[in-house]
Amino acid sequence: MDNDDTITAIGTKPGEAAIGIVKVSGNKSIAIVDRIFRSKSRKKLSAIETYNMIYGHIVDKNSDIIDEVIVSVMKSPHSYTREDVVEINCHGGLVATEKVLELCVENGARIAEPGEFTKRAFLNGRIDLSQAEAVIDLVRSKTEQSLKIAAKNLQGNIKNEINKIRQEILDIIIQLEASVDFIEEDLEVTPYHELEKRVRVIEKELEDMIKNEKRGEIIKNGIKIAIIGKPNVGKSSLLNMLSRKDKAIVTSIPGTTRDAVEEILYVEGIPLILVDTAGIRETKNIIEKIGVEKSLRHIDEAELVIMVLDGNRKFDNKDLQIIKKVREKTIICCINKVDLEQNIEMGKVLDYFDEEKIVKISALKGIGIEKLENMIKELVLGDGEINLEEMIIINKRHKNILTEVKKLLENARKAMVEDMSEEFPCCDLREAYGLLGEIVGETVTDDILDGIFSQFCIGK
Repeated sequence: MDNDDTITAIGTKPGEAAIGIVKVSGNKSIAIVDRIFRSKSRKKLSAIETYNMIYGHIVDKNSDIIDEVIVSVMKSPHSYTREDVVEINCHGGLVATEKVLELCVENGARIAEPGEFTKRAFLNGRIDLSQAEAVIDLVRSKTEQSLKIAAKNLQGNIKNEINKIRQEILDIIIQLEASVDFIEEDLEVTPYHELEKRVRVIEKELEDMIKNEKRGEIIKNGIKIAIIGKPNVGKSSLLNMLSRKDKAIVTSIPGTTRDAVEEILYVEGIPLILVDTAGIRETKNIIEKIGVEKSLRHIDEAELVIMVLDGNRKFDNKDLQIIKKVREKTIICCINKVDLEQNIEMGKVLDYFDEEKIVKISALKGIGIEKLENMIKELVLGDGEINLEEMIIINKRHKNILTEVKKLLENARKAMVEDMSEEFPCCDLREAYGLLGEIVGETVTDDILDGIFSQFCIGK
């Protein structure tokens, strides 16, 4: 990827639309577009001030009009990439935008690589790497909550926190190195136990950020919840009650649900993907058998399982077989049909489920549904509250780095507790400082950059 090239791409989704935008960035962008643009006022793009728009036509080499356009000019360094950027606002549609793109290439630009506009913004110092990652999160946001997280990170939420922690580590390194460099001088140095306390505080900050990564994933992508149980225990009725819709077919005939039925609910802006699975049992029916196999796959993928038992029937080996398939999962046990005579042996149920994760409901009449919803909310959100204003939400790449940094800080603190020479904690702290630089892109390899920006679409 040559950053001296002038790049171009279509910045809008292909297809019929009101507007289609062709973007050009680089030191030749204004000259390239000037060759194919004729303004109504006969003014050249090079003559207009930055952040101005000008009306005219795009023409080909024969001076035939291709499209009526408005061109925006953003001159370096006051642009997204900190290079000269020109945006050609065409009429939407495949032919017009593709032809304008083709003319830009014919006149000296090249097609941009995926994410190259944002990569240039990073390489030219307009944004750091965490902000570049926030751009793709912003584009992929599925909920208002995930949009807020991406917007905050784009404003430098992660960058500011990481730079603060790096400075705290650097201050400790300076104190330790001063102790070594001026060992024969009569200078007052910070004692180990004070520095050890400061390292412990940093560890706690990292721990909180690492914990929030999982919550961030839930906020961004939601959480999958599988409703499971034997046939005819009321799984479909429960899905309908939770979603307030007649989403699933409900009959008294076992095996009605042959395929998984999905519904998305929102709790505090977080998507909960509820999956009503086919009743799990041995069957010779080919279609139902496929449904059972799909149910088992959904269970594997689910972060939370709602096990539905029929309170009107005795607890049996079929229930036990299903429980054995999900014993490693986080499970809520729903005793359904409490509006009918209760024949289930609660003693057996308590052998397999914690009492605080058992809720008695009637999916048909809505009894206990509010309690179940609160239980789901508590298990998904932890303390039930997400304050995005106070939280620093990181991604998996950041989490892996912070986990390594935390280990290094623990090693450094242990060296201090054991009163080892200053060189030992210093070594770990310097490595931790460098690793944190990978988050903001100060110390990062080309492989990491390529991996991040390859996730972007062309034109971003």
